Amino acid sequence: MLNDKQSLLLCGLMAGGVFAAGILDILKNFIVLTILTLIFSAIVANLLYVNLNPKEKTEKDIENQNDLT
Repeated sequence: MLNDKQSLLLCGLMAGGVFAAGILDILKNFIVLTILTLIFSAIVANLLYVNLNPKEKTEKDIENQNDLT
C-alpha cells in the first residue's frame, strides 16, 4: 500500500498537524479533526495491511536464508 518513506511522511504530517493545531487552538474545528482523522486512519490501515499481508520473499531474502543454513 504505502512504502516506508510515505509512511514516515504521513506520521510526520500527523504529528506536525496535531502540534500546529494545538498551538493555534483549532483542534476543535471539524475540518481539522476530519483531516487529522483521515491521516491517522491511513496510517493504521497501512499498518494492518502490511502486517496481515507479508510481502513475498525476494531473491535477496532467499539468498540470506540459504547463507544462514
